[in-house]
Amino acid sequence: MSIQYNQDVLSHLPYDWWLSSLPNPLPDDSPKLFKIWSFALPSMWWLWVRQAIRLFIAPIILFLNGLFITTLGIFALYLWVIPILPENLATTYLPLQRPISIYNAEGLLMGQFGSQYRTPIRYIDTPPLLIKAFLAAEDTRFFEHHGFDMRGLGRAAVNLLDTGGLSQGGSTITMQLVRNLVLSPVKNIQRKLSELILSLRLEAILSKQQIFELYQNRIFFGHNTYGIAAAASTYYNKKVKDLSLAQMATLAGIPQAPSIHNPVTHPKQAIERRVHILNRMLKLGWINKQQYETAKEAPEEAKLPEPPTIEFNAPYVQELARYRVRKFFKKSSKLHERYGKSIYTSGFKITITIDSELQKIAQQVVASALFAYDRRHGYRGPEAKIKPRSSNRAMDKLLAQHPTIKNMEAAIVLWVGRKTARLYLGAGQKATLSKSGAYWAIRQTRKSFHRLLRPGYLIRVTKNNRGILSLTQVPKVEGALVAISPKDGAIKALVGGFDFKHSQFNRAVSAGRSPASTFKPIVYAAALERGYTDSSLIDDAKSNKIRWKRRRRKKKDKPVRQISIRMAIVKSRNFAAVKLLKDLGIKKVRKFAIERFGFPPKQTPAVPSLALGTNQASPLQMAGAYARFANGGFKVKPYLIARIEDPYGKVVTHPLPFIACRRNCRTIPKHRIKRVLRSRTVHMMRSILKDVVLIGTGKRARVLKRNDIAGKTGTSNQVRDAWFCGFHHSLVVVTWMGFDDFKPLGNNEMGGQSALGMWVHFMRKALPK
Repeated sequence: MSIQYNQDVLSHLPYDWWLSSLPNPLPDDSPKLFKIWSFALPSMWWLWVRQAIRLFIAPIILFLNGLFITTLGIFALYLWVIPILPENLATTYLPLQRPISIYNAEGLLMGQFGSQYRTPIRYIDTPPLLIKAFLAAEDTRFFEHHGFDMRGLGRAAVNLLDTGGLSQGGSTITMQLVRNLVLSPVKNIQRKLSELILSLRLEAILSKQQIFELYQNRIFFGHNTYGIAAAASTYYNKKVKDLSLAQMATLAGIPQAPSIHNPVTHPKQAIERRVHILNRMLKLGWINKQQYETAKEAPEEAKLPEPPTIEFNAPYVQELARYRVRKFFKKSSKLHERYGKSIYTSGFKITITIDSELQKIAQQVVASALFAYDRRHGYRGPEAKIKPRSSNRAMDKLLAQHPTIKNMEAAIVLWVGRKTARLYLGAGQKATLSKSGAYWAIRQTRKSFHRLLRPGYLIRVTKNNRGILSLTQVPKVEGALVAISPKDGAIKALVGGFDFKHSQFNRAVSAGRSPASTFKPIVYAAALERGYTDSSLIDDAKSNKIRWKRRRRKKKDKPVRQISIRMAIVKSRNFAAVKLLKDLGIKKVRKFAIERFGFPPKQTPAVPSLALGTNQASPLQMAGAYARFANGGFKVKPYLIARIEDPYGKVVTHPLPFIACRRNCRTIPKHRIKRVLRSRTVHMMRSILKDVVLIGTGKRARVLKRNDIAGKTGTSNQVRDAWFCGFHHSLVVVTWMGFDDFKPLGNNEMGGQSALGMWVHFMRKALPK
């Protein structure tokens, strides 16, 4: 029998594509078994099955397919987002964050590094009203939802459809914490989905109290302040438990927009935000009417604390101390593992060896010496030029490119008369420069006043105590000074250049310059160690085998055939030094300088000109070398860091120096160092270097009228470097002068003039009377 289908009945049914997948009716020639089954199956029953498939089963299959694809997509997003969530959130430690502070030997604050302020507080120590203020401001249903609030998300969705932008995020405290921990503040759909998934994950591994504790300690409150405890101290100088209800509401309103709701910079907006939070707290029944009225009418008393007063400013030393501290932490595996990159935010107190009085003297002496050199070599002219009669705006723009350097203010010449000139100082201010204030430049340039200065010139001027202007200029020459204690190598004073703002390169530590004749005592010390004496004769005659460029000698300095070691050093004979170096062995002397005096191997080549100081060394390295002569032959290493303490006063490390000790040394057995020079050698070298000051190239130091000082001058080839390395039994001082581009200093600017003058001025004030 055959089954007949009513196509009119089936044509209106959906999902016709399913018909092709169903079995066709049995044909007449089917096997007998199938004919029996087909006979037993009524045609209408089969029609109802097909209709049921079309109406019910097909939609269910489509729904299940869609649900599977959606679940797979969410799972993929989960796997993509979840790895960025920190694994140790449950035990996240929020340490105290304070800038690292640098103090000198007298305990005066010299500087701070680091900008964040954070003081963690536990949830159990947070006042209940403060918690409710945050909930009223950010998330009233925080303790009810599981990471996200459907009401808030609904409001955000309505706002998105209305405005087309994500101006209202609907974020909960959990979502804000997640964004603060691992996400960016950029508002987009991807970030929102990430917030939702990570918030669910965070709620699964942390309790509500832990989440709130992390939130209140990590949230930003403006002015480099993180966490509620630090905010209470920054704005009200109070602890959290001492805050009033009005102050709690004000602080709770800041995180939404720290730049707008800040009570210091925008007190009006902050008060409006405070009133809004108080209204919410009143409606929720968290405060009563009396509390509300009292807090609402309370005046806003927020103010920033006064920044710590820098009691002593030495920028080159401060930067060196910061570098040495970082290097010290890296060398110590335990400290590096514990603190890592947090050394600038852990509130460490660093005490350094700098003596405030000696440092002040050093800074004044270096600046004065460079000014004096600059004056000796004349006025160089204007720093820049601008068209005469330019607008104030154009002149202000030019002046902004030339900031003030050591009280030397930039000014633009407006007009020039016979005896006075009118100057523009910026911001509409004008002043008058008289001819007498520029007399030194007129005398050196031999130009009239109105030719020296012309309208449009940008010049430098200084003011005296009476407000009278004088013409000046920023020295291009640079200098450095290092003073250390020969007993243990403690750095007492250090100046690395004319002005740190003008140039941050520290020439006292990082400059590799030719030490010139100041290296000769190391060569002669090697000879004295080998059995020579100060009266031993060496050849000072010119040899064709020795070739080097030397400055023209005067007739009285012509080389002689034989000269004693003492006079060779006193007169700074070049031929004698080179001959002695060759006799001793160049490689042996180089090894002696490296092992006994600490010169770096890479900067100490084994060449004949090493006797003339053609190697490279910094003023600090030369000070360490000459400390051997001052302390009796002990190899001390210059150091700056004396002590490191944590914020609670506990000494983290106390890097004790190696001390040179000749008598009664039983009290310091662990940090006593051995000699590197015999006492006989040191005694002779001291005597010789004293003669350098009395009758030799350093005789300008005789103005100090002391018989307990010694030293050696040094002038490199073509007068590119001027040195003086000198010492007293209590202090070793090295001075250097030169150009950064190795330009010659000029005639009569040798070590006995430029560098020695700086050394004498320092020692006159530094040495005990």
